[in-house]
Amino acid sequence: MKKTYDVAVVGGGIIGLSTAYFLAKEGKKIILIEKNEIGSGASGSCDDMILFQSKNPGILLEMSFESLNMYKGLSKELNADLHFENRGGMILIENQQNLEVMEDFVKKQKKYGLEVEIIDKKDMLKKQPHIKEGIIASTYCTKDAQVDPMRVMSGFVSQCIRLGVEIIKHVVITNIEQKKDYWKLLLSDGQSIEAEKVVNAAGAWAPEIGKMIGIDIPIEPKKGQIVVTEQIPRIGETNVWSAEYIVAKLRPELTIKKDECYDKLGVGFAFSQCSDGNCLIGSTREHVGFDKTTNYEALKIIINQAAKFFPILRHVHIIRSFAGFRPASADGKAIISEVENRKGFYIAAGHEGDGIALAPITGKLIADMISSRKIYYDMNELSLGRFEQKGGMNS
Repeated sequence: MKKTYDVAVVGGGIIGLSTAYFLAKEGKKIILIEKNEIGSGASGSCDDMILFQSKNPGILLEMSFESLNMYKGLSKELNADLHFENRGGMILIENQQNLEVMEDFVKKQKKYGLEVEIIDKKDMLKKQPHIKEGIIASTYCTKDAQVDPMRVMSGFVSQCIRLGVEIIKHVVITNIEQKKDYWKLLLSDGQSIEAEKVVNAAGAWAPEIGKMIGIDIPIEPKKGQIVVTEQIPRIGETNVWSAEYIVAKLRPELTIKKDECYDKLGVGFAFSQCSDGNCLIGSTREHVGFDKTTNYEALKIIINQAAKFFPILRHVHIIRSFAGFRPASADGKAIISEVENRKGFYIAAGHEGDGIALAPITGKLIADMISSRKIYYDMNELSLGRFEQKGGMNS
C-alpha cells in the first residue's frame, strides 16, 4: 500500500522528534519512522546536560544560546514539565597546567558572549561544599543547564500526534529511491512511502541510511557508560565536570596518561543531579562499534572517580548503569544540511554529546530549510559537503 507525505523523518530520537514537531507546526504532513522504540538510541541513554563550556567559540556555541532560549519556553509549548533547570556549571581544575589552558579558553568564550569566569577556591566551595581537597580553582558558567530527555521526547510525541504526525515503530527501511520530484521508501512490513522530502535523523545509524542513496556520512558511534545513584539530597549548587575532560579536547598533548585501561576508555568526569535526586555520573568515550554492554572496568573507574571528587558519595548506593552511542562526526560538529545532488534529502545527525542541548534549534533549522526561510547561521560549516572539500567523502 502506497502512502504519500510532505516529509519522512527517519529516526525517533530527540533530534527526529524535534524535527517532526517543528515541521508539523508548519502544517506539513509528516511520517516519522523508527526501527525500534522511540528514544531507544542515544537519546534514551545519555545524561541530562545542556553544556556550554565544552564548546569552542563558533556556530555550535551560537546555536546553543538559541536552543537554551527555546528550552526556557518549551515546557509551556509542549504542555509538559520537562524538568528544565538553569543551575549553572563548574569545571574543576586540579593543577596549574590545566588552569592556564582553561584561563585562555574562558577568555575566548567570554569574548564570544558566554557568561563564564574562573572562580577561586573560596567561591568554589560556596557552590560545591562537598568537593575534595586539592582542587585549586574552577570555572563557573551561568548558562549551563539540564533537562530530562525522556520528558522532552514524550512532550514532542504528544504534540506530534496532536498535529497529525504519523509515527510508526519497529519497521526497517529496506530501500530508498530518488524519483523525479519525490523519494520512495520501502519498509520491512511491506509499506511503500512517498515523500517530497526525507530527513535522516538516525543518529549513529545515519550512515546506514546514507548508503541507501549512495552517499558516505562520516559518523561513527562513541560509546558512553554512565552510572546512576539512588535518590539523595542535593549535594551542590551546580553540575560539575573535570578540567581534564575539556583539556583533552583542546590540548590532547597535555592530557595526563593514567593507565592503559583508563586511556582506552576515554574517561572524563561528568556529574549532574536530577530534580528527583538521582545523580548521573560518567562517562566514557569508546570506539567499540555498536557494542552496548557495560563493563566492570569502566564502571569501577567512573565510580572511583566520582568518590575522589566527592568523598561524600562513598556512602551512596549505585542503582544501575547503562551505555549509549554518541553519533560522532569526523570533525566533531553536527551535520545539518540538505545533501548536494540529492535534492530533498536532508541530514540532521552527528551531534555527539550535544544532541540534547541542540535538539530544539536543530529541528527548527531543518524546518526553516524545508520551508525556504532565511537562516542567519553559516550552515556551510555544518554541511555534509564540508567533508568532500577535505577529501573525506564520496558521493
